[in-house]
Amino acid sequence: MDKQMNSVITCDLDGKLETYNEGAEKLFGYTPEEIIGKGRVSDFSPGQVVLGHVVNWLDEAVKKGAWEGDTVFLHKDGHEMPCHIKITPTKGKNGEHIGYCGVTTLLETKTPDQVRPKISLMTKVFTWLVIMRLPFLTATIVPILVGAAVAHLHFDVSWGWLGLTLLGASLLHIGTNTANDYFDHTSGTDKANYNYMVPFSGGSRSIQMGLISAKGMLTVALVSFALSAVVGIPLILKAGLPVLWLGLIGFVSGFFYTAPPFRFASWKGMGELLIGLNFGPLMVAGSALVQTGKLLPEAFLAGIPIGFLVAAIVYINEFPDHNSDKATGKNTLIVVFGPEKARIGYVLLIAGAFVSIVVMALNGTFPMLSMIALAACYFGVKAVKTLYQYYDNRLLKPANAGTINMHFVAGILFCIGIWLGTPV
Repeated sequence: MDKQMNSVITCDLDGKLETYNEGAEKLFGYTPEEIIGKGRVSDFSPGQVVLGHVVNWLDEAVKKGAWEGDTVFLHKDGHEMPCHIKITPTKGKNGEHIGYCGVTTLLETKTPDQVRPKISLMTKVFTWLVIMRLPFLTATIVPILVGAAVAHLHFDVSWGWLGLTLLGASLLHIGTNTANDYFDHTSGTDKANYNYMVPFSGGSRSIQMGLISAKGMLTVALVSFALSAVVGIPLILKAGLPVLWLGLIGFVSGFFYTAPPFRFASWKGMGELLIGLNFGPLMVAGSALVQTGKLLPEAFLAGIPIGFLVAAIVYINEFPDHNSDKATGKNTLIVVFGPEKARIGYVLLIAGAFVSIVVMALNGTFPMLSMIALAACYFGVKAVKTLYQYYDNRLLKPANAGTINMHFVAGILFCIGIWLGTPV
């Protein structure tokens, strides 16, 4: 490829392609119609190169004005190409950073192996963190701990059984995450999603990035579900068959959240409802059940605010996925009401969470100290303001992150308030 035919690509801050010249078309094989406004620059690199290097290259380009080096890129047909690239930040009219420009040259005298960036052990570990979406396990950790706090109202908590409960629930959660990724891939939902915001929406993108095959993702899901069943055996022996029924509800609703024939996420609100129930009242009650051997009414009640808040996480993460969900028949509440009208649903979810905490503290269901969880309203207020202003663009990200923080902080504080407020 001669100098005049260098590939020149520009993208926004999320990596979505904005311009794509003739040289890029000849190098990568995509037409402008296929890639502009749809593809990301990450589509041109092997997944582990993206995780281990690309972010650092972009960071250096911003700090020093440019980054330049050799790497491996992927053609549309999947074959690897040794290339040299120079990355520079692009600026808006007022000098603000708005994206990146990459000028790429094919290295005809080198092989892919000669220029392939080294993949560190840390990147390989991080790959599995991405595949299984481990940071989102806070949605499991919080209700399990709240369940233990409720059990502490009546019994001494066994830390060993608590750990085993947490392990079983986490494996069930990982199975749900990976199964959802697999079926969103096979249904075409993830492929049609051009507006996803990593890491909050659009799934893990692990299959799309080539970090794992579709078959491999399904295998991880099935193994995780199987291991959760194994861990569940001693829990059932300790606390009885109700543990089995709760586990089966979690499995069926988790696996079929996006899997046919049910695809609960497409049932106009059923998906959000199941997420709220499973990661709220049912998981809190299950955790308390293992400790006490009883299904405690107050455990189900304690799960109400937790369920509202975890549903809020799913709900706000559905805004960027609106177009692809609608195109593939995934009828989330954002699709049903439309993004603009659906904003009020988020307000109602977080209001329901904090109002329920106040009511249960005032009526004596839980200690007054449990109202320390209201401190997490700070994240909710900021998230609502961001959602109402940026519900249809990338600036929504702080609200996505803030909702996760709100769920975690409120849940932990609620747990502490119940535990420490328990009469001795």
